This record gives sequence, structure tokens and C-alpha cells, in this order.
Amino acid sequence: MLKLYYLPGACSTVPHVALVWSGLPFTAEAVSRDWIKSSEYLALNPQGQVPVLVEDGWALAQNVAILDYINDLAPDAQIFGSADTHAKAQSRQWLAFANSDIHPSFGLLFHPQSASDDELVQKDIKSRAAEKIAALFGKVDTRLTAQQEQNQGFLAGTNISIADVYVYVTLRWAHASGIDLSRFTQLSAFYQRVGANAGVQTVLKAQGLQP
Repeated sequence: MLKLYYLPGACSTVPHVALVWSGLPFTAEAVSRDWIKSSEYLALNPQGQVPVLVEDGWALAQNVAILDYINDLAPDAQIFGSADTHAKAQSRQWLAFANSDIHPSFGLLFHPQSASDDELVQKDIKSRAAEKIAALFGKVDTRLTAQQEQNQGFLAGTNISIADVYVYVTLRWAHASGIDLSRFTQLSAFYQRVGANAGVQTVLKAQGLQP
């Protein structure tokens, strides 16, 4: 059976949702930030990060790889939103944007001390990081505006995809960090649409989070 190790509210929420959507039998175990640095966990993922998916002693790390594997195991679940080749490619495009552009931009916001010991410099680093994050969400908003013009409520079409979930998770971080995104016209409604999905709701409840 598949087993997912996750930190509540972290990017590992994304494959957690994918597993719920897939209908595959699985278990999910919450871990602590201390435990993911333990020798036991590092044997599964030497990077000491979540998520990790384990199957019969075989371990797989990195969100994109895990999501592709889940999709291979349960293609009919259409976690990329559609069977259409172009739509799936666009879903992967926005998944990559969330994983490689938005997500890493939170690093300096959450950990400015990694760049400087000076508190004033740290404050400036956090401010600049927040500006960069907002600009990235501006690109998401532009895409959603174009999608709305075609009566499509999600990043890659009319159906929700796992790319939408990744962006949703990063929006949760932005809200928790007090980043002002009010100037964008589509993000709030998009956040509500994704958060209302039954699979997303199931995972939020399982992780002890609020929508």
C-alpha cells in the first residue's frame, strides 16, 4: 500500500489531495520538522524534506515525480484535470510554475535569517520577497482572467487539476503571511472554488486545517 509522509499545510498537501482523488488505497502520516531530519527519515529522502511516498519499501520524493507516479497508477482519475493532451500539458505547465517559481519564493519570506543576521536587512528581505510573491500571483490572476473569458474557472480548463491545488496551497501561505493580493480580481474566487473541492476538503480535515 502507498504511504505518504507530510507536514500539515506544506506542499505535501498537494500529493495528499492527488491520492484522495485517485481512489487508490493509501495511508498518510503527519511528521514533524525535527523528525524529517532524523536518520530514519533521511534514509527515505536524504534531502530531509516532504513529501515522500513509500510503496513496499520503495521511496519516491519530489512533488512533481510523486504526482506523475500517482497519475500513472490511476490515469482514469485525471488528476491533471482532463484526458485532453493540450489541457494536461497546460496543467503541468502551471504545476511547474507553482513548484519552481511560486514555492521557492517563500523561502526568504519564511527564513530571511538564511541571508542575513541583521534584523533591518531581514525586514527588507521579507518585504522584497513579499513583492516578488505578489507579482507571481499576478501572473496567475492574468491567466485566470483569460480563462474566465472562456468560461473556464481553473488554470487548465473547466475541470480542477492538481496544478490548481498547488497554487491554492501557496495562496494559503500568502494569506497566512499577510501578503496583500486584494488588487487581483480573480484570486479570491479561485481560492474559494479550489477550497470547496471535496478532495481538498477531505485533506484539510485530515490535516487539521481550516479551508
